[in-house]
Amino acid sequence: MAEAKTKPTEMSVDDFINTVESPKKREDAFALKKMMEEITGEPAVMWGPSIIGFGTYHYKYATGHEGDAPIVGFSPRKAAISLYLLSCEQQKFEPLLEQLGKHKRAVACIYAKRLSDLNEDILRELIAKSYEVTKAQYTSK
Repeated sequence: MAEAKTKPTEMSVDDFINTVESPKKREDAFALKKMMEEITGEPAVMWGPSIIGFGTYHYKYATGHEGDAPIVGFSPRKAAISLYLLSCEQQKFEPLLEQLGKHKRAVACIYAKRLSDLNEDILRELIAKSYEVTKAQYTSK
């Protein structure tokens, strides 16, 4: 079975954020790092070359594929900030997502052009709930 490419590294989170080209996206990344550390109580850790994660959980699919992933995280990508928050329980978050602000979604991701497009109170609640749900679902077994 192939080894997961995205795993924790020793790379400095602040050094990575400082390489982000856009000054505004860099500012948003530092704000998200601080926010997620406050909410989760977990330190920021680089996962692979571009994901900043908080906490760790182990998953195992019915196919037998398994690995570790950050409980919540984000990546300040060129096109948008990718927020990894929704675990596999996206429907639980629908009422909050409707109030979040300007964003796009995929299965377990929220994409926003800038942090100011999002309602910060709702984002904080989404981070907290996603962290709690994922941690309870995967780390209590």
